Amino acid sequence: MKKKNKPSLVLTLSAAGLMIGAGSAAYWFFTQGQPLSRNLPAGANLIPQDALFAVSLTTNTQQWQKLQEFGTPETQTELDKNLVQLQQRLLTNNGYNFEKDIQPWVGDEVTVAVLASPVGNAAPKPVATDIDTSEQSIVMVLPIKNLEAAKSILAQPKPLKQGKWIDRTYQGIPIKQTEGQAGEKFAAALIDQRFLVITDNAKTTERTIDAYKNQASLATLGSFAVNFSKTSSYQSFAKFYINVPIAAKIAAKAPNQRLPAQVLTQLQNNQGLAGTVTLEPQGVRLKGVSWLNPNSKRVLAVENKAGSMQNRLPSETLMMWSGSNLKRLWADYVSTSKGNPLSPIQPEQLRQSVKSLTSLDLDRDLLSWMEGEFSIAVIPNTPQDAKPDNFRAGLAFMVKLSDTKDGVRQSAETALQHLDDVVKNQYQFKVESGTVAEKPVVNWISPFGTLTATHGWLDKNVLFFTLGGPISDQIIPKPNNTLASTFTFQQTVPQELNPAKGLFFLDMERTVKSFPLNTASPSQQALLAAIRTVGVTTAVNDNRSQQYDIFLELKKGK
Repeated sequence: MKKKNKPSLVLTLSAAGLMIGAGSAAYWFFTQGQPLSRNLPAGANLIPQDALFAVSLTTNTQQWQKLQEFGTPETQTELDKNLVQLQQRLLTNNGYNFEKDIQPWVGDEVTVAVLASPVGNAAPKPVATDIDTSEQSIVMVLPIKNLEAAKSILAQPKPLKQGKWIDRTYQGIPIKQTEGQAGEKFAAALIDQRFLVITDNAKTTERTIDAYKNQASLATLGSFAVNFSKTSSYQSFAKFYINVPIAAKIAAKAPNQRLPAQVLTQLQNNQGLAGTVTLEPQGVRLKGVSWLNPNSKRVLAVENKAGSMQNRLPSETLMMWSGSNLKRLWADYVSTSKGNPLSPIQPEQLRQSVKSLTSLDLDRDLLSWMEGEFSIAVIPNTPQDAKPDNFRAGLAFMVKLSDTKDGVRQSAETALQHLDDVVKNQYQFKVESGTVAEKPVVNWISPFGTLTATHGWLDKNVLFFTLGGPISDQIIPKPNNTLASTFTFQQTVPQELNPAKGLFFLDMERTVKSFPLNTASPSQQALLAAIRTVGVTTAVNDNRSQQYDIFLELKKGK
């Protein structure tokens, strides 16, 4: 028998990620006086603290049937393929079938965790650095609702095509494992008469028992239980946890995508990312939370000021992203992107580009007065039924001044006047004053005679700038039918996190129709085709954690 290579971490995470994302208001399960562990993934008291990833999935067949109703035939096929791969690794390859051998006795959910191999005998740590990222092993924790049926799995294991079953004991717990088998190993242990633990490595079984006996599991990991409870939902489809520092170390060693040391250091400030996935009638909701390492010197600014820009945009808006403070957002981006070759924009390059194109200092002349709420939106200026070839749209940028004092407004006016002069004198654009709904604006007209940009003031402290198609008349005056008033926005963008740090809305169906992505792969196009709309809300809880509420409105498969 040929030795089967273990799927890489990327495959393992993509399989779980597909279940979360493509499959991805609620009743809060966490109530006063209720044991905190009830909110955690099943078997959280068995998963070692240095696990790099864990996901719990419901065993409710009705929920799985509901999941399979979403998406297109292509995405449903991809989901089924990933589920089969995950089941094969721990069950099918060893002669077991989940529906026949596991479903009759298993509890409400099962947990699958990915562990990196430890170096030496290092003790588990909340932020592990002493791990071998080249090898990963899998742990499956199966809660038991029918003990006698579960015991029969161990008492009468499936016959092996090669090798034999052996019995041994570790810390007083019997383990049944394979020996003399080519390729992956298989081990199982019954712990506390409540959990059947299956692993692809006997040493991993020992690590699981150690975590349980020594109370060094996810359930006892600092900040994990408290933060995870913020995302708990009634009858969730999935629960997940990512150990950010370990995941970063693995990404740093990935071929052709090595993270620089300074980026790895930044990521070490983050402790974890966790959340729950719930299936709703129209799609998938993901509630997440991220938190910083308790020893991190970095802290988060509790600044939740987003939530009004959608009231200034027309109902036809295709996409909107709003945030609380553009100046602070830029500063955070600079701190996490410095030296990172994977960043979409290098901060210093952008600064140099702004300087060479406009002679303005990005930080001093522009961002210094942009400390209020801001938004970027894509607004069509053609009928919704226009053909893609005839489709036109404009980009609208809005920002509140950091203060209403005359000095701040004057700084903004000075920067705008400078931009007007550069566009006129250096790039030979016509710069003309005009009015839209009796409000003064400035238009930039290209040498070819087409309107390219418009800027002006919506209120005393709200600046707007439009690029591309002429759309200023859609935001001046304030539209009667706003984006915020549409059923689609209200249904898609989560409202529970209020006040919010940021909001995101995307009408995926209309956007893909208007802007065909010919460069996307078939699988990417299939995934995009399965999504109608996307809504995201974020909020900072305190100086060490922030929450995310994401809703994907999905199409129903035929």
